[in-house]
Amino acid sequence: MTAGNVKGALLALLSMGLYATHDVIIKHLGATYPALQILFFSALFSFPPLAILLLRDPTHGTLLPRNPFWVGLRSLCIVASGIGGFYAFSVLPLAQVYSMLFAAPLIVTVLSVPLLGEKVGLHRWLAVCAGLCGVLIVLRPGVMPLGLGHLAALMGASTTALAAIAVRKLGRSERTVILLLWPMIGNFVLTGAALGLAYRPMELGALALTGVIAVLGLVAGFLLILAYQASEAANVAPMQYSQMLWAVAYGWFLFGERPDGPTVLGAGLIMASGLYILMRERLGVSRLRPATRARFGSETVTAPRWSLLQRLLRGWG
Repeated sequence: MTAGNVKGALLALLSMGLYATHDVIIKHLGATYPALQILFFSALFSFPPLAILLLRDPTHGTLLPRNPFWVGLRSLCIVASGIGGFYAFSVLPLAQVYSMLFAAPLIVTVLSVPLLGEKVGLHRWLAVCAGLCGVLIVLRPGVMPLGLGHLAALMGASTTALAAIAVRKLGRSERTVILLLWPMIGNFVLTGAALGLAYRPMELGALALTGVIAVLGLVAGFLLILAYQASEAANVAPMQYSQMLWAVAYGWFLFGERPDGPTVLGAGLIMASGLYILMRERLGVSRLRPATRARFGSETVTAPRWSLLQRLLRGWG
C-alpha cells in the first residue's frame, strides 16, 4: 500500500471515529430529549458554517432546482434518514443501529437496477442476499420484540440508499447550494413543526452538545474529503466499517451495552457482503459503482455528503 493510501485510510478512520462520537452524543441526549428536537437544534447550529461555504458557491443561478422531483425526493430522504437515525440511536444499542445502517449499500445495489440501469451479476446478488440475511439475524423477528427504533434504523438505511441513488441521477446538473440548502429547509420545516408536539426545555450544557454534534459532522466530512484526495475511493470506503468497533467500545464503556452472538454474526455478514460488493466494484465489474461513492451511514443535514462539501471548497481557490 502506498503512502497516500495509508494516509487516506488513517484520515478515514479518524473521520469515522468522529462520526461515531457524533452518534454517541445523539444517544446521550436522546435519553432525555426528543430525537426530533435534537435533530432540529443540531441542524440549526450546522447552518452558520455551511452558510459561509454556500456563499462561496462558484456557480450562478436561482435557488429553484432544475430537477425538482429528484431534488425533492433526495431532500425528503435526507430528512427522513436523519429522523430515523437520530431516533434509533436514542433507543437502541449502538451496535444494533450500525448493523442496520450498514445495509444501505446493499439497498443501493438493489435500487441501482431499476433506477440507474445497473447490471448486477450473480456474485453481487449473492452478496446482497447474504447481507439481508445478516439483517434478519440482527433483528430476529419472532424471537426478539421489534420496536419503533428498529423500524427507524431500517428507514434510515433505506432513505440513505435512495438519497445516494438520487445523487447519481442528478449528477452535476444541480448547483451545490441547492443540494445542501433544500434538505436544510425541509428539516427546519418538519422538525420545527414537531417541536410543537414534543418539546422539552434544554439546559445550556445539552444545547451546547447539539452544537458539538453539528461541528463533529462537518469536521468528519472535511476529513473524509482529505482521505479521498489522498487515496483511492476503494481504499477509503471500507473504513466505514470501523464504526462498528467504535460502537462496541462506546457502548461497552459508556452505556453498558454488550453485543450478543446474533448481533455479532449478523453484523459480520452485513459487513462482509458490503466489502465484497466494494471489491467487485474495485475490479471494475460495476460500471456505475453506486456503493463505493455512497457514505454508508445516514447522510443528514448535520453530516452532509463529503463530495458536496468538496465542491464548495473549490470555490475558495
